[in-house]
Amino acid sequence: MTPPARRLPAARLRSMLGAPDADRPAYAWLADGIRQLVANGRVMHGTALPSERDLVAAVGLSRTTVSRAYAELRDRGFASAKVGSGTVVRVPGGPASGGAEPLPIGARGLAADEGSIDLTCAAPAAPLGLADEYATALDQLPAYIGGMGYYPLGVPALREAIANHYSGRGLPTDPGQVIVTAGALAGIATVARAILGRGATVLAESPSYPNSVLSLRRQGVRMAPVPIGPDGTDLDVVGHALRATGAAAMLCLPDFHNPTGTLLGNAGRERWAHELQAAGTVGIVDETSAALWLDQAPDVLPMAAFGDRVFTVGSSSKSHWGGLRLGWIRAPRSEAAGVAQARMTLDLGVPLLEQLVLARLLERSSGLVPETRERLRANRDWLHAGLSRLPGWSIRRPAGGLSLWCNLPSASSTALAAETARHGVLLAPGSTFAVEDHGLERWIRVPYALPRDDLERALPVITSAWERIAR
Repeated sequence: MTPPARRLPAARLRSMLGAPDADRPAYAWLADGIRQLVANGRVMHGTALPSERDLVAAVGLSRTTVSRAYAELRDRGFASAKVGSGTVVRVPGGPASGGAEPLPIGARGLAADEGSIDLTCAAPAAPLGLADEYATALDQLPAYIGGMGYYPLGVPALREAIANHYSGRGLPTDPGQVIVTAGALAGIATVARAILGRGATVLAESPSYPNSVLSLRRQGVRMAPVPIGPDGTDLDVVGHALRATGAAAMLCLPDFHNPTGTLLGNAGRERWAHELQAAGTVGIVDETSAALWLDQAPDVLPMAAFGDRVFTVGSSSKSHWGGLRLGWIRAPRSEAAGVAQARMTLDLGVPLLEQLVLARLLERSSGLVPETRERLRANRDWLHAGLSRLPGWSIRRPAGGLSLWCNLPSASSTALAAETARHGVLLAPGSTFAVEDHGLERWIRVPYALPRDDLERALPVITSAWERIAR
């Protein structure tokens, strides 16, 4: 039996709509206001709108006006009449399935069936107001339509916004040092193509983000692991590995490391950059998680502020929205031309409209919007408390990032992921994040970026699965 739709209280809808527009018919203001709330993700698909009688009292409009507004929503596909629930919100065509962040774990048999909860993905939903930013960017688009539309290094407005973002963080940057890419992985691939020959050795902390490791391997380099502990990067070990391997480059994640969630302070960044310089090794710093602080903004400089052999790769996927599919490279001045040439051997640019959207988003905020940060913080605390009750589990609560890196009392990560998958919850075992593609069986990553409803359904499944395999 289908559960009844959750009803949005009339008073709550009234406060979300804001002030009426005196220059428009009242029914049009009401209908368009609700449509915008749906488009911006503030009123979700399947939500029952207030009854016409309740909304009449809340907004001070006539019954005829409210009825006409609801009819307008139904005609445009943003609502439907449902017996027992009244008028129910719809996303035209229904919410699109899929769209989760892919990890290279398909060979292990994990596949997201309809209705499953995909905890292999650590990425937040789009921020409120994103649809409005697209609408504004469409107004800017005519200025570009007269040309051919190729901006292989990025539109000037976005390159300038990214440069200002770094300058504001204490790393003076010129727009000429910025190359826009189709996400951080494309940025890493571009840097590798520009500076690395086939067969070169690249160090990476293990665990690390698996897609970055795979991207580097596909460039023909040899990956070598450096262990990172639950408390963060061991710079003595890093220095020794740099000297022992003669690595041409090292992949560095000093900002809310994925998956461990650790954050490196300025002293550590300065030493790491010094170790790279002393070894003649190029640093490739993945800053995808740099803006994902949850408790307080960290007082740290970008790692490139401490060394001139550091390439910085950023992305909008975690801080703004994965659907933008935009990232960037901040290159040393002496290397920017070479990186630009390498960029154009991969493709000739990324979609223009999304670049205009991201430029506006960066002008407004370089990181998470307050509503998203508050939701992630609450989810982190709730999930940390729930998983910490499992016997023998040890979990450090990160100050930022999107997931918990859980230490298990036995080497059971793959078994746990297989067991939860049989009951509709997908997890990525620790070996997914190992640079050598094995080991880390005492660790499992559990993201908290999904809606709380999904986490509340997933936690009992994880708990019962652990009870079964721990017997």
